[in-house]
Amino acid sequence: MQWKRITAVAATVMLAAVACGSPSSNSGTNSGGQGDLGGAQEKATDATAKGPAAEVDGAKKGGTVTVLSDVTPDTFDPTNIYYTDGNQISKLMFRTLTQYRLDGDSHKPVLVPDLAEDLGTKSADGLTWTFKLKKGIKYQDGTEVKAADYAYAIKRSFAHDLYDAGPTYQLQFFKDGDTYKGPYGAGGANYAGVETPDESTLVIKLAKKFDDLPFYVAFPMFTPIPQAKDTQKNYEQRPMSTGPYKVDSYVPGTELKLSKNPSWDPNSDPVRHQYVDAWDFKFAQDTIKAQRQVLASSGPDANALNYSNLDSTLLSEVKDQSQLVKGPSPCTITYPMDTRKIPLEVRKLIAKAYPYDSWRKVAGLNPATDPPASTILPPAVPGFVKYELPGLNGTGKGAEDDAVAAEIKSELGKLGKANFELSWYFSIDDPISTQSSQLRQQVFEKAGFKVKTIGVPKAKLRTYVGNQDAPVNIGKTPTGWCSDWPSGTSWFPVLFRSDAIALGNSIGQLQDKALDAKIDAVSAKTPDEQLKEWTNVDKDILENYLPALPLYYSNTEAPMGKNIGHAINDPTQGLPEFTSIYLKQP
Repeated sequence: MQWKRITAVAATVMLAAVACGSPSSNSGTNSGGQGDLGGAQEKATDATAKGPAAEVDGAKKGGTVTVLSDVTPDTFDPTNIYYTDGNQISKLMFRTLTQYRLDGDSHKPVLVPDLAEDLGTKSADGLTWTFKLKKGIKYQDGTEVKAADYAYAIKRSFAHDLYDAGPTYQLQFFKDGDTYKGPYGAGGANYAGVETPDESTLVIKLAKKFDDLPFYVAFPMFTPIPQAKDTQKNYEQRPMSTGPYKVDSYVPGTELKLSKNPSWDPNSDPVRHQYVDAWDFKFAQDTIKAQRQVLASSGPDANALNYSNLDSTLLSEVKDQSQLVKGPSPCTITYPMDTRKIPLEVRKLIAKAYPYDSWRKVAGLNPATDPPASTILPPAVPGFVKYELPGLNGTGKGAEDDAVAAEIKSELGKLGKANFELSWYFSIDDPISTQSSQLRQQVFEKAGFKVKTIGVPKAKLRTYVGNQDAPVNIGKTPTGWCSDWPSGTSWFPVLFRSDAIALGNSIGQLQDKALDAKIDAVSAKTPDEQLKEWTNVDKDILENYLPALPLYYSNTEAPMGKNIGHAINDPTQGLPEFTSIYLKQP
């Protein structure tokens, strides 16, 4: 996975472009994890699924849904999307080779063919995957999608200098992924890792086995893109839509307007609907103001929703629980520290100083939906085992306690690190981000640290924290993670190997060859064997490296207007599922 995710109300950046299940496992209903979050992701596939998607009972057509978002997606280029909100919104516009159908009352995610006819066929050596493609798929302008368009989209994803925010598994697993630099460079479109022997077939070649590939190709990166329409960094302004909606206008950081795509074929789509006429996404809104508007549902606000978790200060204002979209998500939020800049012994003192309890109050976290974390893996991921290391359970006063502050100050002095500087970005136009930053600064300075904070506009926050070489040593993305699919394989290899820094994925910018070897050893095992091993890696990382402090696991509790119909939680991303929403009174 990579570093993109939705900015949480806690003013941390929560990452995810998620998925569910593993084609290397048997289809079925094996529940992952345990406790309330345990059923969030179950292993299931349906290779025979066909369109159209089953109608939603009582659904009506017409009207415009407004999304009042306090967070700001940084891109809508399908190659570059990797935050959960970008992924969820993109399902309205982009169809991909595979996708998730949410089944039953529990909305269990099931991987199904989308633009592909199947879930792929693997060669005997596991290094070649063949996907049969659906015929007659068209873009919004009525032109037909070609097999070459799928191949081009894959080639485009290797131009990581331009699309540095998108998923990067292809760089690690696809043939020549470590040397091919995309269609704009010296090699051009000549790439040996993908072939289209005819208009109905896409072949992907791998450098090493990647049994989870059918789940990876559900990312928007695998939507077709015609080479003639590729305007590179400007493509997001007028992307070629294959989904039920198309882009009418996009003002980065401010607003995205979508209208119906007349060329979308519902009969070939097993997942999506086109109930409403239009979508209006308004970004960088004030969190509490936007959520109050949605809950009050006065006038047009009845047709609105907000996809951040409800601020705990507004719980008393919820008169109707049906206005909250609730459900699990496969995410853990952390407080990352740049291990290249902060020594391990200092990182341990930061953990000791962190004011977990007060920070949770300032951040507006709800204990029911955002329980304190003590591990890297969340309970929703199969193989999760609960453990707690001393002082790392997401609770406590930290250096707000005078004795603890004095002890930390003394230990910093003994280490020769008195007044060690901690630095991070915060949003100057987000009250919660500002208050959280002020709290941390006050407590860390009390413990003997020097603090440097850098305020930036909310609309630019993701760009700043996404720079792995930014001039700060705390809070670079990813500051949390959500499963790309329910396996530790979508966590540890992509977050904690040394090469994760260059790929833009690294939690804590760790560089340790011994840890790389441990991760590689587990990755080489069968999926069932991995389940027993990833928790050991999880504990080893926190105990011996401490690149980040676990803060909380996140469930969904997002507010919606009273006129919104069928707003259900998508457990693959922990967000409202947009493609089946309708208006009760259009």
